[in-house]
Amino acid sequence: AVLVALVVLGAHPAHGEETTGYFQDYFKSHCYFINGTERVRVVSRYIYNRQQLLHYDSDVGLYVADAPLGEDQANYFNSQPGILEKSRAEVDRFCRHNYAVFASLTVERRGE
Repeated sequence: AVLVALVVLGAHPAHGEETTGYFQDYFKSHCYFINGTERVRVVSRYIYNRQQLLHYDSDVGLYVADAPLGEDQANYFNSQPGILEKSRAEVDRFCRHNYAVFASLTVERRGE
C-alpha cells in the first residue's frame, strides 16, 4: 500500500534504478471468541517471506519461535516485561474492544 501511494504521488521507489527484488515482512493477529467474550484468545504471528518466524499466543502468555530465525526475537520479547504486558493486554484492548464494535454487524446477524 505504501509503494502504491508513493507511485501515485510521483515518488520513484528505487530512485529510477532497477530493484533487485522484494521481501515480505508482516504481522498478523487473530482473535478467537468462545461463547461471546467469556473466553477470548489472541494469536499474533510474525511472518517474513511467507515463513512464520514466531508467534504470541495469549493462552501460553509467551512468544514462541517457529523457525530458527525467530529464536533470538522470541527470547528478546520474552525477556522484556513491558512487551509481554502489552501483548497480554491485547485480549482486552484489541479483541474484546473490537468484538463490542463489530458484534452487531456479524454475530447478531447470523440468523437473518
